Amino acid sequence: MILTGAGKIAGVVGWPIRHSLSPLLHGYWLEELKIDGALVPLGVPREDFARVIASLQRAGFRGVNVTVPHKEAAFALAHSRDAAAEAAGAANLLIFHAGGRIEGRNTDAVGLRESLRQDMGGLQRKTVAMLGAGGAARGALLALDALKVGRIHLLNRSPDKAAQLTMALKKVVMSDIQPGALEDWANIAGHADLIVNTTSAGMKGHAPLDLDLSLLRKGGAVLDIVYNPLETPLLKAAKARGLKTIDGLGMLMHQAAPSFEAFFGATPKVTPGLRAHLEKALHA
Repeated sequence: MILTGAGKIAGVVGWPIRHSLSPLLHGYWLEELKIDGALVPLGVPREDFARVIASLQRAGFRGVNVTVPHKEAAFALAHSRDAAAEAAGAANLLIFHAGGRIEGRNTDAVGLRESLRQDMGGLQRKTVAMLGAGGAARGALLALDALKVGRIHLLNRSPDKAAQLTMALKKVVMSDIQPGALEDWANIAGHADLIVNTTSAGMKGHAPLDLDLSLLRKGGAVLDIVYNPLETPLLKAAKARGLKTIDGLGMLMHQAAPSFEAFFGATPKVTPGLRAHLEKALHA
C-alpha cells in the first residue's frame, strides 16, 4: 500500500465496524491502481455520529462510506442528495466538499442492480418475493424496479411496515409492489422467479430464516444480501434443492465502486481477483 502525508484519506463509519470488508476492498483497488491513499474503519456509536463526521471534515477526509446504523442519520446530515438517496431516505456515501458542504448518495441500489445483472441477466416482467422492509429493502426495491421486474411481493414480519414502505416508494417505483406478511410465503413462493432476502437473518450471530424452500418452482433463484457468512443457511438450503444462489458479495463490490471513484478519483473494476481476495478474508 502507498500512503504518504499527501495521501487521499476516506473512512467507513458504522457501529460495530469490525465486520466491514470495505477497508480490504478499497485497499485492493488502491494497490492495484497505485494510488496514494487509504480507507480507514471507524467505529462510531449513534450518539457520536454527527460530531465525528464534522471532525473528519475538518481533518481533511474526502468522505465516508456509511453502514448500519447510521444511513438515515447520514441522509439527514447531507446538504444535497442524489435521487437514489432521496428515494431510499438513506445515504451510504457522504462526500465532503469545500466550505463544509456534504453530498449524500445511495449506492446500495446500484450494487444490487449490477450484481443481479451480472448473475441473472434479464429480469423483465419476472416475479420477485422480497423478504424484509427495513433500510436495505428500499435500495433493493429501487434496484429491482430499474431491472423492470413485473411484480414484487414484499413480505415482512410486520405487514403494516411493508405497506408503509410500498406507499413511501409509490411515486418512484413503477413495478407492481404487493405488500404482505411472511406468513403469506406459502401462497407466493410457487409464483416467484427470484427470492431476495434483505433482512439480517442468517448473518453471523443472527438466527436463520425459517422458510419452506420446497415450495419454490424449479429454475428459481435465491439472493441473500448477507455476505458473512458467504453461504448463509438460506443459500445452503437453496443450493441443496438445485436452485441458483447469489450471495451478498457481488452487491458489496458493485456498491463500493462509485464510492472509490468519489474518494480517490479513479474508476475501479469488479473482477474475479477482487472476489477471490475478499473470499479469502471471509474464510480466514
